[in-house]
Amino acid sequence: MTRSLRRLWIGLAALLLLLFLARPAAAASIDAVMSDVKSSSGTVTGVLTVRSANPVQVDPGSVKASVDGVIVKSFVSEMTHTKRTAMLVIDTSGSMGTDGMATVRAATRAYLKEAPEDVLIGVVTFANTAGVDLKPTVDRAAAQRVVNGLDARGDTSLYAAVRSAARAMPGDGDRSMVLLSDGADTVSDDRQGDLAEANRELKRRGVRVDVVRFNTDDPDAVVALRSFASASGGSVIPATNASDVGAAFKSAARALRSQAQFTLTPSSPLQGNHTITISGTAAGEPFKTTQTVNFGEVAAVMTPAAPPPAGPAGAALPPLHALTMQASLMPWIAAGTIGVAILLLAIGILTPSFATRREQRLASLESYMGQTRVASRSEGKHHSAPIAEQLVNFGERAMKGRSSTARTMELINRADLPLRPGEWWVLRSVAVLSGVAIGMLLFGGSALLGAALGFMLGYFLPAFVLRFLAARRAAAFERLLPQSLMLVSTSLRSGFGLPQALDSIAKDAPDPLAKEFSRGLAETRIGTDIADALERMADRMGSRSMRMAVMAIRIQREVGGNLAETLETTARTLRERESLHRQVRALSAEGRLSAYILIALPIGLFFYMMWVNYGYISLLWTHPLGLMMLVGGIVLLIGGIFWMRQVVKIEV
Repeated sequence: MTRSLRRLWIGLAALLLLLFLARPAAAASIDAVMSDVKSSSGTVTGVLTVRSANPVQVDPGSVKASVDGVIVKSFVSEMTHTKRTAMLVIDTSGSMGTDGMATVRAATRAYLKEAPEDVLIGVVTFANTAGVDLKPTVDRAAAQRVVNGLDARGDTSLYAAVRSAARAMPGDGDRSMVLLSDGADTVSDDRQGDLAEANRELKRRGVRVDVVRFNTDDPDAVVALRSFASASGGSVIPATNASDVGAAFKSAARALRSQAQFTLTPSSPLQGNHTITISGTAAGEPFKTTQTVNFGEVAAVMTPAAPPPAGPAGAALPPLHALTMQASLMPWIAAGTIGVAILLLAIGILTPSFATRREQRLASLESYMGQTRVASRSEGKHHSAPIAEQLVNFGERAMKGRSSTARTMELINRADLPLRPGEWWVLRSVAVLSGVAIGMLLFGGSALLGAALGFMLGYFLPAFVLRFLAARRAAAFERLLPQSLMLVSTSLRSGFGLPQALDSIAKDAPDPLAKEFSRGLAETRIGTDIADALERMADRMGSRSMRMAVMAIRIQREVGGNLAETLETTARTLRERESLHRQVRALSAEGRLSAYILIALPIGLFFYMMWVNYGYISLLWTHPLGLMMLVGGIVLLIGGIFWMRQVVKIEV
């Protein structure tokens, strides 16, 4: 072999050796990022995620950590106690097309297969609007079914999707997001402001975003997607075909398999901004990551109120979040407990002041006697419930002089409720306070809205119930009156006088006739004319039929005639009128049922959407346009209620 040929072989060998030695250096450029970093009890904990072509495990003995350049004691363990949540945020705008959606389905299938079983995975889609299609769950089949049912159409609401996905995640644990988009946001009116708001939401909640930029070089899209990744230590992966998208999704899933939980022990508890650096090796390859953390802010936002109990992943109880209404029934249980407690308090306050039937009859005569005043049980037991009496007396002063007090007492008498004006004021105040408390609890994320809705419910519901009870009792009075007048007519034909005939009704007729006629006869015994007593009964019950009977009695007294025949004719007329009224109600039953359904449908749908997709429905009170739509819908609903009521209400 000549010298030149030998030199050539030596050069080739050296080149191959250099290439061989350079190969590990290229592979050593693995990336790492920290998440869920928080300080508690003098220690700093967090999640370390290593990105590599294949799943790798961090070498515990190689890890070194420093806080503001000062070496601290560190410990790394496997992911056994940390909740992990991932959201698939998928673009379903029309530009994705049929092929794009097929690519998404295949990539999602690969992602779900690669991701660890303990990771909670949810789905958020965006087109004209954005919303949570699937709450985070371990049910992989459910996630795949949701993605399989997606279609491409509409515009691109990218920023709203990122915000919805971040808000749908729990407040603790490792949170990551895989965002696939093929273009810029085309829905937002304030792109810069909405982009900044989305980035703030990601930073505030500590969400790591891996972006798949699919078939787009739009400058606006590139800037937005890069900002999402850089806001949380994520990455941007360009993809031009189905293979690239599948590889990107697999890479994001493998990162979840390359996670470790770290614990740092600084010399003193950390507050404010501090720079944390962690370095080490994973599968023999070096990595290093640095992050500046504001521990005051993170602790306030991300630290649970109590440390979760040790156990398998996902076994910790979820925190009570601001009305996600998705992971726990605790808000409803707490609200029910508050409501029952306030109800028991109201019963305890007002029970001593409820009067017996005898005291009610004596009190009913009070307005006609004028000289004496019968003390109620509450006055006789003032010493037993001083707080109750103070509240009731305050209520009496508050109700005194109001124009609505007379109408309220008329309804209370018609409903036969043993309440004084002050007691009614206390009950209504308790209802308002209960409504505000429950509303603020259920609408924790929008306490002002919850308080307003609770106030309206507590203010209007007692009045509605009172009117309902009064109307039901008055309707029963109207329904029973014709047959009672026939009984009076029969008694008069048998030779009884009118007072004796009315007394037979008070003894034999069912309530409310017996009670009201007993009250009318009690008035006659203290000197009131029988026609005047019956007239007051008609006014008290709001009965047109009773007014017609009283008019017949007055006419018979003035012009003479047979009172029995007059009442029999009146009763027959009232019976025919009642029959016609029932026929009209039967004919209008379909219209009334339609009105009830149309009124209940939007209300029921509202609460159902709050339960299954809170992020979507919350736009009604978190966005100015949504507030306008909400107010407009309420106004239209109220107008529709009055309109449909007038349509189905037929006077007989």
